[in-house]
Amino acid sequence: MFLLAQKPPFANLLPSFEGDLYFDESPEHTAQRVLYATDASVYQEMPIAVALPKSVADIKQLLRFAQQHKLGLIPRAAGTSLAGQVVGSGIVVDISKYFGRILDINSDERWVRVQPGVIRDDLNAFLKPHGLLFGPETSTASRAMIGGMIGNNSCGLHSIVWGTTRDHLLEVKAVLSDGAEVTFGPLTHEQFDAKCRGENVVSPLEQRLYIQFRDWLSQPSIQKHIVDGYPKPTVTRRNTSYALDALVSFFAGSGEQGARGAEHFNFAHLIAGSEGTLCFITEAKLNLLPLPPKETALVCAHFTTIRQSLEANLVALEHHCFASELVDDYILELTKTNIEQAKNRTFVEGDPKAILMVEFFDETSERVYQKAKEFVAALRQKNLGYAYPILFDEETKKPWALRKAGLSIMYNIPGDEKPANVIEDTAVDVHDLPDYIDELDQMAWEQHGLKLEYSAHAGAGEIHVLPLINLKSSEGRTKFRALLMDTAQLVKKYGGSLSGEHGDGRLRGECIAFMLGPENYQLCKEVKSLWDPNNTFNPGKVVDTPPMNEHLRSEADVVIPQPKTIFDFSKDGGLLELAEKCSGSGDCRKTAISGGTMCPSYMATRRERDTTRARANILRHFYSHTQQPTDHDYETVSEVLDLCLSCKACKAECPSSVDMTRMKSEFTQQKYKANGIPLRARLVGNFTKLMSLASVAPWAYNAIYDTPALRRLANQTVGFHPERSMPTLASTTLRAWAKGRGQQSKGFDGTSSATPYAQTPLPSAFSPTPNALPPTPEPLFFVDEFTNYNDVAVGQKAIMLLERLGYNVTIPEHVESGRTYLSKGLVDDARKLAIRNVTLLKDRVSLYTPLIGLEPSAILTFRDEYPDLVPAELKDDALRIAQNTFLFEEWFASEAESGRIYSDLFTKEARLVKVHGHCHQKALSSMIPVKKALSLPKNYNVQLIPSGCCGMAGSFGYETEHYELSMQIGELVLFPAVRRAEEAIISAAGTSCRHQIKDGTGRKAQHPAEILYDALI
Repeated sequence: MFLLAQKPPFANLLPSFEGDLYFDESPEHTAQRVLYATDASVYQEMPIAVALPKSVADIKQLLRFAQQHKLGLIPRAAGTSLAGQVVGSGIVVDISKYFGRILDINSDERWVRVQPGVIRDDLNAFLKPHGLLFGPETSTASRAMIGGMIGNNSCGLHSIVWGTTRDHLLEVKAVLSDGAEVTFGPLTHEQFDAKCRGENVVSPLEQRLYIQFRDWLSQPSIQKHIVDGYPKPTVTRRNTSYALDALVSFFAGSGEQGARGAEHFNFAHLIAGSEGTLCFITEAKLNLLPLPPKETALVCAHFTTIRQSLEANLVALEHHCFASELVDDYILELTKTNIEQAKNRTFVEGDPKAILMVEFFDETSERVYQKAKEFVAALRQKNLGYAYPILFDEETKKPWALRKAGLSIMYNIPGDEKPANVIEDTAVDVHDLPDYIDELDQMAWEQHGLKLEYSAHAGAGEIHVLPLINLKSSEGRTKFRALLMDTAQLVKKYGGSLSGEHGDGRLRGECIAFMLGPENYQLCKEVKSLWDPNNTFNPGKVVDTPPMNEHLRSEADVVIPQPKTIFDFSKDGGLLELAEKCSGSGDCRKTAISGGTMCPSYMATRRERDTTRARANILRHFYSHTQQPTDHDYETVSEVLDLCLSCKACKAECPSSVDMTRMKSEFTQQKYKANGIPLRARLVGNFTKLMSLASVAPWAYNAIYDTPALRRLANQTVGFHPERSMPTLASTTLRAWAKGRGQQSKGFDGTSSATPYAQTPLPSAFSPTPNALPPTPEPLFFVDEFTNYNDVAVGQKAIMLLERLGYNVTIPEHVESGRTYLSKGLVDDARKLAIRNVTLLKDRVSLYTPLIGLEPSAILTFRDEYPDLVPAELKDDALRIAQNTFLFEEWFASEAESGRIYSDLFTKEARLVKVHGHCHQKALSSMIPVKKALSLPKNYNVQLIPSGCCGMAGSFGYETEHYELSMQIGELVLFPAVRRAEEAIISAAGTSCRHQIKDGTGRKAQHPAEILYDALI
């Protein structure tokens, strides 16, 4: 499946290559090549090698090697290209890990010099204290890197005021095809002429570039072809082929005596949008803008037709908005069932066909509100729209997050018809946009039977248009190509650009000759040949591209059966289809600066292999191409899944809801079935059984793990890191303590004491946070396996807290949650426990007797995994239990909101409480109930630590090979925040989180229930 064909002698590079190089048949190297075979486009091609250079010297070595062996060199940043720009059979050169430094800043002159791997949003976080920002803002700005933005001439939602990357690219430092490192910046006519004479050049090639461009662009016939063939000037988003139209004005009137054109010539403006086909960028000097006015207003105007919204867009531009962005009904409908985006759509009124998000900035709230009101009044006067909610400042972030997630959300659509990036990047004059979209919509339906979905940059004349096409079928591939060709004719009719900001790549490259005319296309080919005579830099992109429907991800008309699984993946269409939902948009390439939880290991390592996207890709490859997997195949996949912490953040934060935690567990179970279960996995899975045995003599267990030398020896015996401390056992179990107080169900010995009740109907939709629950004087308390043995004091305080508040606490008959088994991929064992618990609790848990629990990873298993683990005959019962199962904090906050718990019961002492959220809690619930519960004491100032995962993640942080990474993840945000909060109470609901905080900072973190108990008066 994954083995490499005959290859050049890459090993010869290793002695002097500083970076990372992957080229052989080992599982690690094979995995890397598989992961870099795709980007965010529909294309797939296996690279011969992957390189992560550490220095410019490394890049020069790779260039020489590639030229010697006639290989392509494919520069790659975040890999979010939609036109296949970074897919190819050569050497993929990933600059995202080692070329991410901000080199210099001049606040007075408003410029910054950076390496190409600097992330746009991280750069702006650095610039903010200086009162500056880098303007171009793509929807992928949280992971898009400056090198990739230059390659595509990226724009973004504020481009109508902040322009494109080209507009702010002052200088580029790059390696040319002859190996010379050159700097391209603005040149006056005198400086340009000096370059042509060979003055101040670094190599003969640099001189030839200037001479040849002078000879080409001085010719009136070539000037005329460029003016006539390129998109008309009023189309501001223009990224079709090489930007010769950006340079030609320098030579305007050059044939006339003494005439001069534009003041400056800058090859950096040609490199912008060249998609890495001309040279290899190593640095960039960027122009900066002042921060926008501090007050923001966002009008979310609702419309019943797309055309109405586009006519309103013209009104928005007349009112000098900063952004005007479209979202259609199809995307809005999909946000209803997306965990993260469902929280962001509270501004939506009814079911509009389209919403136009129009943003205004100003220095005062009064003035920005006045701008918004005047725009709304103008819409009402023209009878455009039916609802006009206005949001301010922080409130505006949710609609923008929803808009940016639009494309990826569409990958949640079940079946083989997926949103196809093919005509998504067309741009026309904004005044032509309503007629163009009408005509495009009619053509797509009448000629191809396709309905189109719309989103994005209405204010710039570019609507991202997405048809649903099955690229796994020959018919779909034919339609894919035909739609592009017909759209090209329509875009040319309007004088637009077939590529506005996503680039030509291998998708639209073969349309350039038609769009620009044969003369301009021939000139573009000559430009490529001049800069790169050996065709080394990213071959097959922009010019001389292969047919646009070749090298697609899937073979045509090949039916691949869904793998048999223990989990029920039917709502996703099967395990393979869930993996295929990954759009490749790279939302998982978050950093600690941009925030969020997905993906913890990537935040620490900055390696593509540690993203959710990489894991989805490797599973897609495995289940698509492997009929009889070998040990090599299993190890190749395991290499990539290894650092998945099973945090579940991807289930919520990935717009496509790619649940990697569940897929990893299922794959691991299948691997165990084929190759056996490792001892450590079995020991971790059997945690409850082992703790039960140890609890017979807790003093003996604690003596071992409280003695450093014995602990190190014991840890090493099972594969745990010798420096990791271990949780100790309490002198009694929580169940034994509770049983002595009469709180245990009488039937806990195995005979059910359940009383049947009037069953509540199955919910139509599941909201994880209870609202206005009926009185629950007797909540059912779930004793999880960690609280029962290790955190007994937490459970005792939780029960005593509820008793002091007037509740009768009952512990129903149940078994352990199964979380330890799921964490190690022992899904079959977890399934047995799920069946047992659902059977025991189905007649106990109800709307009136909810199940509450302290440990998020355990109690949320009822909500997340159980309905898809139990057999069909128990599914309705599992769903009913899930609907009525709550985290302690969720239930407590609801009781407080209902007036059954009130603040006068708690201390009035002023305290600062810093809260770290458990990953499962953030993904499957919310931190809002935690903050509400802990804010019940009137003078408690509760602040959420903006941390992602703590790094422990169950047994992950204990394991020898993962210990250092675990601590590195903790150091990203959590540990420093805890150390700074010396006077604060530290709160963490998860037992692993509390243990990690103790090991990483020496501080004791408390469960919210403990904090509330201690606050009682």
